[in-house]
Amino acid sequence: MSSIDYTDKIPNNVNLSEDRTLQRALEHWQPSYLSWWQDMGPDGSHDFEVYLRTAVSTTPEGWAHFGHVRMPDYRWGIFLAQPEADRRVNFGEHKGEAAWQEVPGEHRANLRRIIVTQGDTEPASVEQQRHLGKTAPSQYDLRNLFQVNVEEGRHLWAMVYLLHKYFGRDGREEAEALLERRSGDADNPRILGAFNERTPDWLAFYMFTYFTDRDGKFQLCALAESGFDPLSRTTRFMLTEEAHHMFVGESGVSRVIARTCEVMKKHGIEDPAEVRKHGVIDLPTIQRYLNFHYSVTIDLFGADQSSNAAIFYSSGLKGRYEETKRDDDHLLKGGSYKILDVKDGALTEREVPMLNALNEVLRDDYIRDSTAGIGRWNKVIEKAGLAFRLAAPHKAFNRHIGTFAGLRVSPDGRVISEAEWAGKVAQWLPSEEDRAFVASLMGRVVETGKYANWIAPPVVGINKQPVDFEYVRFN
Repeated sequence: MSSIDYTDKIPNNVNLSEDRTLQRALEHWQPSYLSWWQDMGPDGSHDFEVYLRTAVSTTPEGWAHFGHVRMPDYRWGIFLAQPEADRRVNFGEHKGEAAWQEVPGEHRANLRRIIVTQGDTEPASVEQQRHLGKTAPSQYDLRNLFQVNVEEGRHLWAMVYLLHKYFGRDGREEAEALLERRSGDADNPRILGAFNERTPDWLAFYMFTYFTDRDGKFQLCALAESGFDPLSRTTRFMLTEEAHHMFVGESGVSRVIARTCEVMKKHGIEDPAEVRKHGVIDLPTIQRYLNFHYSVTIDLFGADQSSNAAIFYSSGLKGRYEETKRDDDHLLKGGSYKILDVKDGALTEREVPMLNALNEVLRDDYIRDSTAGIGRWNKVIEKAGLAFRLAAPHKAFNRHIGTFAGLRVSPDGRVISEAEWAGKVAQWLPSEEDRAFVASLMGRVVETGKYANWIAPPVVGINKQPVDFEYVRFN
């Protein structure tokens, strides 16, 4: 079923009304979700009418409807991409078998763990971003924030549906726990470290949506290859929505850079202190934010050698990015992969079995994709005629998981002493002073067509609307 039924209490395209037990279980969970949204969703947004897109179909053509929606009235639901006829498991020990429509008993625990971990990231990012509406640089940006938030909420629904439908009591308990954990909570934090970090300002938000939502893209792409067909179909449609989140990040950082370059050229200045006096964010501070969010995000891919990654792949649960486009046997038992290591105080490479290096394979795919976007940001600086260039730091920089956890490595890839790190870290990562300066710029601008001084307007509006469109109606 490609169209989505909005007459049901829970919008869906999975014929939910035909499974009364499941429907009752999800309708029992729904008030808890709405209570969580009320408490932990976007702060102060409950009376706003926002120009949001809502999925009305899961086919690529015209899948979304745009219109003003009161935030608490947004219809979260369960949407799966269309099934592929005669779909097969495309990798691992079950390669060639028909894709599973039910959870294989021997893979139950691992599949549940994968789904819970993915599901936990979705409400976490909403919690991290809940205060940002109070400092939005424009209606356009406020609308984009809220679009990201409601879709992260829907992605939580996507994982909760799988837990309820396929994992019985265990799944229901896990679904409840997804609403009980809190980002950054000392006693009951979110599962992954990056989702317990603060997102205190809009530059951090743009970096988060560029880098961390891009991790989401790669994780979802790997899960879209899964031999468990409902998970594959769920994540394939999530990817359709996820693309906008990365656009928000890439275009947001680009607009910050464009405004900074405009001020630098107008006044003939390059010194960061002078640039700041004009109320824009200097390029070295943007680089430090980039370093932080990039390094925190690549930790999300896990340890560089992982027996779990090998098990997930061999079992057919989680593939590689664009698995079916790769020209190998999709078993990988004899393959190897070069990973970074440390030997005699220096970084070196060594080969390890490919199956155990799949986290690193996905991380390297992610790095190539991320650095391409940094190149596009540099085009903005280059076009302004400025010599400064942004760059991704070395893969071993500021790592807290895997081989490099606790190792001090400079952005250019040198293993350094604790003393050198302490002396230079303020040049490499955002300092309290940096964050305080960026925070000082975060005044709320919500007049239609107006934009904060520190960011350029977008080139085009949402859904072919003008840039000065009324994206948010305040009641």
